[in-house]
Order: sequence, then structure tokens, then C-alpha cells
Amino acid sequence: MDHVRRYAPMLPVVAVIALLGLPIGPGGEGGAGPADAVSALVVLYCGILLVRDRRRPLSRTAAVVLGLPVLGLAIAAAGAASPGAGITGMGRYLQLFVLVPAAVLLLIRGRGDFRVLAWSFVGLALWQGAIGVHQFLTGTGASYQGQEIRAVGTFGAQDVMGMATVVCFGLVCAVGLALGRTPVRHRVIAACCALALLIPLALSFSRGAWIATAVTCTVQLVLAGLRRALKVGAVVAALGVILVGGFGVGSAMLQERISSITQVTDAPDQSVTDRYTMWAAAVGMWREQPLTGVGLKGFPEHRDAHASLALSAGSDTEGAGAAFRKQPLLSPHNMYLLILAEQGLIGLLALAGGWLALLVCGLRGLARVRRSGPGLDCGLVACGFLVWQLTDFAYADIGGPSTVLTAVCFGLAAWWALVGNDSKQPTATPAPVPDRAEEAATR
Repeated sequence: MDHVRRYAPMLPVVAVIALLGLPIGPGGEGGAGPADAVSALVVLYCGILLVRDRRRPLSRTAAVVLGLPVLGLAIAAAGAASPGAGITGMGRYLQLFVLVPAAVLLLIRGRGDFRVLAWSFVGLALWQGAIGVHQFLTGTGASYQGQEIRAVGTFGAQDVMGMATVVCFGLVCAVGLALGRTPVRHRVIAACCALALLIPLALSFSRGAWIATAVTCTVQLVLAGLRRALKVGAVVAALGVILVGGFGVGSAMLQERISSITQVTDAPDQSVTDRYTMWAAAVGMWREQPLTGVGLKGFPEHRDAHASLALSAGSDTEGAGAAFRKQPLLSPHNMYLLILAEQGLIGLLALAGGWLALLVCGLRGLARVRRSGPGLDCGLVACGFLVWQLTDFAYADIGGPSTVLTAVCFGLAAWWALVGNDSKQPTATPAPVPDRAEEAATR
């Protein structure tokens, strides 16, 4: 009971993460789900706690960084094609980038709470990854090159990026926890989890997830120490050769998918061609309305007027319990261009400016605790989240049930950047035991 009371404020956030382990109906559209509903309850719960405990709300810096996007969103919502589209779009952006991150920041009371959420990400990733590996081995996944072998977890063929995103977040957490100064047993378990998650990540056949994860883990290793980065890099490279070589027919598909990354300019496939076409369409929309954009939810309406004939009718989805269907292309698959097209320069500077501010503050705090002080693992996880998300946003955007995890990630990153890198922060509330273990490991 003591542990339940100690981590009670974190339980609603853990529930948001856990709900993403539930299966989604084969005919689902991949929109908002139970986790999104619970995330709204998290915001309400946080507000009730603030009123009950008469706690001081966000600091001035945190209020500016997290509240800055509201200005661009309000302008873009006013310019939307209809009031309903403006309200819906603004509500989604506020949920993901303002309200839920602020609630997570306020509910975390110390590094112990942070680690509970990080391990929750790892647990969800292992669960979804195990389902994905089973789908590959039994041929019950999403369709890929005519075979139903693509690992998608419980998200189904309508959200092929869902499992890959979850696994990537878990991998980032596991790597950060393994590189910290917590007890050796915890670090070994985290390292084993990270190695295990490489398998479902490979079987997701997601080039974007591979790139973002490779960049993020490299950054985490370098931030933890260059010598350690070289050692771990050599081990991972050796394991990668063994992993790919042990998949038989899967190895050929993986090698082909990896080689296609270098062909996105010389010989792009249809999916890459569609992405380039939609990027060009987003830029065309921005040129018409450079400051305010075409309005929230306006990309689908203006797409055809700016897209070339190279754009296909949609992407084919099939498998994992779902029948064949043509999924329409309603976003540019680039978060920065989506914001630029719908919110203009004002919206992009407000949102991306806040993200860069969090990254700078997080890296400064990480440099401080790396020299002395506890919390290295928390800093590596938080900065890893930001690096992964900002890299992934270059060829992906928001959408699907797994998107709510983005809000939780930004909340964890905001806590570290704006509050948690203070050396006086407790490791757990109220128990100080993990702090002593961390200090002993540091010595």
C-alpha cells in the first residue's frame, strides 16, 4: 500500500501508457482511442490536485515554453475552413503539446516517478514487440511485399507505424536507463530489454523509425561518454550482423529495405514519391498564406489544388485481421511542413521554438549532472525523447492512437528540462532509498 500511495499521482499516466497495449478493432480508423480519453482525465486529475493542495502552478519559464503554441493555434483555428474543424484541430494540438505535457510535468515529483514512467514505456514496448514478432513468425501481420509479415502489434494494418513508434520509445528509455548510474542490476535489465527490442524494430520494416532510433541512440551514447559509445557501437554492429543473418527470407527483405533508404532520391518507390509530392503541396499552401497558413485541418481540402499528378490515390493496407483497403493520404507526413501549411510561420516558430527550448535546457541539465550529481539516466531518456521526436517529425506527423504517447514524452522531457535537472530534486517521493543507491553507484 505504501508503494501505491507513493506513486499514486503517476498511476493515471501509467494507465494512458498501458491502454495502448489493448487491441484495436480491425476496422478502426486509427483515430482517438481510450488512451486519449484517459489523457483528458489526467489533465482534469492534475487540475484537481493543484486546487486541493494549493500548489503553485507552472513556473514562468515553463508557462512560456509550453504555452507559446497557443498563440499560433488560436490564429490558425480562426482561419480554418469551418468552426468545427478549427475547434477539433486546436483541441488535438492543445492535448498533445500543451495540456498533457503540462499535466505530466506537474504530476512528476522526482526521479523515481520519472523512472516509473520510463519503465512503463519499456514494458509496453516489450508487449507490443512480442506480438509483432509473433505476427512475423506466423504470417499474421500487415501486408508487406505480398506477405502478411509486417510487425504492427495491436495497432493493425491501419496504423503500421504504431508498434514501431512504441518500440522506439521503449528502446530510447531502455538505452537511457542502461547508461545511467542506477544499481548494476537495473542497468543490466535495461540493456537486455534494449537488445530484445531491436528485433521487433527490425521487423516493423519502418525506415523512418530505424533512422530516428539510430540517430537518437548514437546521441545518447555520445552524451553518456565517447569511450562507452565506441564500445557499445561495436557490440551493436556485431549483433546487427547476427540478427539480420539469422532471419532467412527476412534477411533479404531487411537488406532490401535498408538499401532503399539510400535510394529515396535516385530511385524512390511510390510511397516516397507520394511523400515528396505532398511535401511540395504543403510548401505551396504556405506560399499562399506565409504567416498564418491555410487553417487547422486545411491540408486535405487544399491538397489536390497544390499536388502534382504523381500523387497516388492512397496507400494500400491489408492484413493483421483487416481486409484490403485504400487509405487516403490526408497529411504531408512531415510535421514541420504540416504546421507550416496550416499554421504558417507564426505557428511553426511557436511550436518548434518551444521544442528547441526544451532540448537546449535538457542538454544543459544533462551536461551538469554528467559532471556530478544523480539523474544521468533521466536526462538521457528525456533528451533521447526530444531527439527522436524532432528527427521523426522530418518524415512523419501526428495521427493514430499511439500519438498520445508523444504528449507523455514531451511531458517527461519538459519535466527534465525545466524542473528535474536540479540536483536537489528527490529521486523518489517520499522514499530516499534510490538516491543512496545512485550515490553508491556513482562512487
